[in-house]
Amino acid sequence: MKRLLLAGLAALALPAAARAQLLLSANDNKVVLENGAVRTLRDPQPDTLSVIDLASGTPALRAEIAVPASVVGPPSSVAVTPDERLALVTANQRPDPDQNGKLVPGASMAVIDLTASPPRLVATLTTGSGPAGIAITRAGSLALVANRAEGTVSLFRIANGQVTPAGKVDVGTVASELSAVAFTPDGRHALVTRNGDHMLNVLQIDAERVTKLDREITTGVRPYGLAVGPEGRWAVVANLGRGTGDADTVSLVDLTREPFRVVDTLSVGQTPEGVAASPDGKHVAVTVMNGSNKPKESPFHGPGLVKLLRVDGMRLLPVSEARVGAWAQGAAFAPDGRTLFVGSMTNRDITVLKVAEDGRVSEGGPPIRLSGGSAALGMAQRAGR
Repeated sequence: MKRLLLAGLAALALPAAARAQLLLSANDNKVVLENGAVRTLRDPQPDTLSVIDLASGTPALRAEIAVPASVVGPPSSVAVTPDERLALVTANQRPDPDQNGKLVPGASMAVIDLTASPPRLVATLTTGSGPAGIAITRAGSLALVANRAEGTVSLFRIANGQVTPAGKVDVGTVASELSAVAFTPDGRHALVTRNGDHMLNVLQIDAERVTKLDREITTGVRPYGLAVGPEGRWAVVANLGRGTGDADTVSLVDLTREPFRVVDTLSVGQTPEGVAASPDGKHVAVTVMNGSNKPKESPFHGPGLVKLLRVDGMRLLPVSEARVGAWAQGAAFAPDGRTLFVGSMTNRDITVLKVAEDGRVSEGGPPIRLSGGSAALGMAQRAGR
């Protein structure tokens, strides 16, 4: 356990206004990928949360603490409040207490105090069954959790450093497999991907009153990861596909007109999982498994990739790509948009890439080594970003 707490935590205890941007990685230690097959470990090390400080321009791993996490679900299962005071982490799966080496749906969300030195788990709240993607408003007052094994979205109130349950809204059936959720910047709407029945739902939000609108947007096959542009003009959905070696897609959703609608779809390769919008709204990063999760002898096996797309009006255009670790999950941009981070479950690290003005990517430094497989990345979403 001594690896879970690192020295050099003074920067994390500064007042909110003085703290630098933090990058968080939720790490799953329960499962491994062995030549294309996922295996559940019988006596795993604890899952962890890595806290990475970007203040100096060179990423610095400041702490790793034991926090339940899960690679099942989209790589958006960790969120940070805008003041970087709290982190929220969902655990879609947990070890079966009655059968070693087996996993069952989780039903919890961890609340972590990032101002403590070291950061500490301060509460564990009940969610619906199989909590997956999580999002926090830019005002920092409301969090939504997509319950993948239940067809609901849980609401949580955030105030004065406390997180409390605020109800649920029914969105689909269990078969809908709700996956990711994301707010529009003004906090008036949220989008929810339905991986099980190939749709995107729109939620209307008035303070803590959340209503499912009668609008089901058709995306591609198995919509999964989700990101909303910083100005709220568009959203991008990663369509996971069937994992059969065929090229899969991402869809661009126009949020400037109601009802919201898909206006463009672009092929990006096998199994896109994570998506992230650049702070200036010009680019989208997409993690693509590209067969890195398949057996080496498979004709579809290939290296993990991240692809950079440009949002041009209401069209998606390919710009560049780079190799990343196998079984790639989350992606996140640094606040200035000039550095891109991509987490890998298999490599147990985060790839660091430089991003040029035109979207070209190149090596940006050594990988950030982690105490577990990076299942999700999260950063604070502030007003104006």
